[in-house]
Amino acid sequence: MQLIYKNALTNKMRKTANVNAALAAATCTLLGTSAVVQADEGVWEMDAALLYYGETERVTAVEGVFSAKKDFGDEHLFSTKITADSLTGASASGAVAQPNAQTYTRPSGKGQYVVATGEVPLDDTFHDTRAQLESQWTQPLWNDMRGSTGVHLSKEYDYLSIAVNGSFAKDFNQKNTTVSAGLSLAYDTIDPEGGRPVAFSEMVIDEGQFANEEAYQAAFDATRQTGTDDKTTVDLMFGMTQIINRRMLMQFNYGLSMSDGYHTDPFKVLSVVNDQGLTQSLVHEDRPTERTRHNFYWQTKYALDVGVADVSYRYATDDWDVSSHTIDSRFRFNLSDITYIQPHFRYYQQSAAEFYQPFLIEGTTLPTFATADYRLGEMTAYTLGIKYGMKMPSGNEWAFRLEYYQQDPKNAGFDEPGALKQLDLYPSVKAVIAQVSYSF
Repeated sequence: MQLIYKNALTNKMRKTANVNAALAAATCTLLGTSAVVQADEGVWEMDAALLYYGETERVTAVEGVFSAKKDFGDEHLFSTKITADSLTGASASGAVAQPNAQTYTRPSGKGQYVVATGEVPLDDTFHDTRAQLESQWTQPLWNDMRGSTGVHLSKEYDYLSIAVNGSFAKDFNQKNTTVSAGLSLAYDTIDPEGGRPVAFSEMVIDEGQFANEEAYQAAFDATRQTGTDDKTTVDLMFGMTQIINRRMLMQFNYGLSMSDGYHTDPFKVLSVVNDQGLTQSLVHEDRPTERTRHNFYWQTKYALDVGVADVSYRYATDDWDVSSHTIDSRFRFNLSDITYIQPHFRYYQQSAAEFYQPFLIEGTTLPTFATADYRLGEMTAYTLGIKYGMKMPSGNEWAFRLEYYQQDPKNAGFDEPGALKQLDLYPSVKAVIAQVSYSF
């Protein structure tokens, strides 16, 4: 799996991504191209995996996954997956580096932290945990048609996501062609620590100007909204799989995602700088309450005498003006009857959202929406890795994966005033991914 949560790792919009992944898995199962639920009849097949993701001087994540699948006969298939992960480390706030030390208030309003001269502002007390449950049921319906339905539940201390999905697939052309359609409905609620910030309200920093703790708390509370907020998401997916010949298989998918509600990241801020590039204040970001996304996906698998080549391309675009291209390739090379290696290369390129701004200029009119979150900025990224697998005499299988990930944010055409010209406002994010899995 690809872990991109906060800072490349914990983007709160990943709840939608998780639902999309569940729907995609169900659709691929119906298309007959996924190993997610291809279980032997009457036998439980199980997989367990432990994954480590570590960014340099930033976020570290440890994730455990357990999945099980069973064919109850006549292609009545059930699968379930439980995921638990823990994230710690330093999370980027969105503020820009400065030629002097900077003091920030933590999102909870309890305590402050100081960022050194020239350093990217990171809150090193970041911590989050998540538990997730997914289940899927698939069965034949009529006339070469199959149906699948599933549920998704994800819970963090400040975020809850619930979703249901359903999909259909039908075979044509002597089962050489399969078409499918899927629908997912998700409902998310958020109740961030410290409350939801008022859009563009100024960060309150206690630097001795408050008479007492009560006065500071009153000023902080004035920048917060009470209660929870929510977001609803509708995902549609249409797919086709075509067997080209005895060695080649192609799949094409189109996905449409429409979300409405709270999209803002309550932990992100923007620096307001003067014409010398010096920060005068920090304000909380604000994002649109609606987002419509389209994605087009193509995948080809080709069986060679020595293994399997797997190449895919995805193009995505949305009404926030974010467009992306993803090329993903894997080649499984069989070393023997019981061992294999699988090199992996993935390249990603993204344009910036129309309301992305790395900073605001003092004295100018505030925009309707703005974020300095580099995950919505212009960037490129690549993943390079290898996987090694081996079958045991019992038929069970071990697999080990090691990958290097690098994300390179870019300047999307913004002039940098004064001191900002001498600072690195778009530092690369580098990470190591390691995973061990066991199938039994």
